[in-house]
Amino acid sequence: MTMPINISPIPGLADHVNDVRLRTASFINSEILPVEDKLFASRRGTVVTEQDREDSRNLREEVKRKVKAAGLWAPHLPQEYGGMGLDFMAHAYMNEIMAYALGASSLFGVAAPNSGNAKILVKYGTEDQKRKWLLPLIDGKMESGYSMTEPDNAGSDPRSLTTTAVREGDDYVINGLKWFTSNGFASDFFIVMCRVEDSTGQGGRSGSMSQIIVPTDTPGVEIVRGIGIWGGSSSDHCEVRYTNVRVPAENVLGRVGQGHEAAQERLGAGRVFHCMNSVGQMWRAFDLMVERALTRQVHGGLLKDKQFIQGFIADSYIDLQTSRLLTIRAAELIDRGDPQARTEISALKVYVPAAFHRVVDRAIQVWGAAGVSNDLPLAAMYLGARTLRLADGPDEVHRILVAKNVLAHYEKGLSWDFAL
Repeated sequence: MTMPINISPIPGLADHVNDVRLRTASFINSEILPVEDKLFASRRGTVVTEQDREDSRNLREEVKRKVKAAGLWAPHLPQEYGGMGLDFMAHAYMNEIMAYALGASSLFGVAAPNSGNAKILVKYGTEDQKRKWLLPLIDGKMESGYSMTEPDNAGSDPRSLTTTAVREGDDYVINGLKWFTSNGFASDFFIVMCRVEDSTGQGGRSGSMSQIIVPTDTPGVEIVRGIGIWGGSSSDHCEVRYTNVRVPAENVLGRVGQGHEAAQERLGAGRVFHCMNSVGQMWRAFDLMVERALTRQVHGGLLKDKQFIQGFIADSYIDLQTSRLLTIRAAELIDRGDPQARTEISALKVYVPAAFHRVVDRAIQVWGAAGVSNDLPLAAMYLGARTLRLADGPDEVHRILVAKNVLAHYEKGLSWDFAL
């Protein structure tokens, strides 16, 4: 379906943000929605020839060139690295429009895990690391992965990770097993979360946690498998074994012991970006649901006149608007450097994926059998929404954090300031 995204300037919003919103919407409507199926041919779920894949790749590269020419490339990166240099709030407004076309964010240079890795390389990387890894990553000459989660340790607690990096002379020797390492097959390098130990094997719980850049062609890096997800035979989220992997000590990203801080910063931003994407996809699902209700004849009348469907539309409108406002609020607090942002990010991370899931579920119900077909983006959205309740921390961990932060505030004799 190619219903265009419909937006108008938001009164009171900064002119440059409204300009970015309008230009992004115009680009999505003119350059992406009309060729959406061709851009992502492999998602059709039917037999796709190698020529289809090649045509799809070429078309994506052509669209990326147009994005750069339009000045809409890499909103998350500073201008000195070829990005737009947008703050979080402006990016949130832009991202909900980019995500209206499922997968389109990657055409604007915002593709996990590369975008998250680029941001931490910008902040924590040395000039040599930026030259070797960041600039080729931005230019699309390299691919990267993020290797943190382990099968035998809680992903919600990075301090529990057991992959070790032991200093030997000018090198670190890494041993451990990771899984759900993103972009595993295509990556030229991984950013690996390790527990740095001295030669005696000693290391603290969190003070020694570090992130190390590991080229994937280093001896001892073994891609064990692509993990099957949602019934698929494989994915690019890989199980990776590190056996005596030797890399130069200069590959440590930031200081030794700074890995937990960098990971939380990366994941915190990532949670907001995920929710920005969710809002854009929710918007698309909502439009599709309403379009179907206005045109589908059932039992002598249009779906729009059925009270069940009216309830779906009302509830979905509430879910969508609430999610948008939560996202913008969190982004604004991040831009301000407000300490309350951490609570808002967790609240956002709990609410938005669940709301996204509800909206898409209703849209599927309204479309019937077509809703679960590959003719529409709804099935992919549905699986993505459910996955987000686990990605970057399960709902339960974020609920606990929200409750602890609120209770700590009240224990100081202060009521919560909802006007912030």
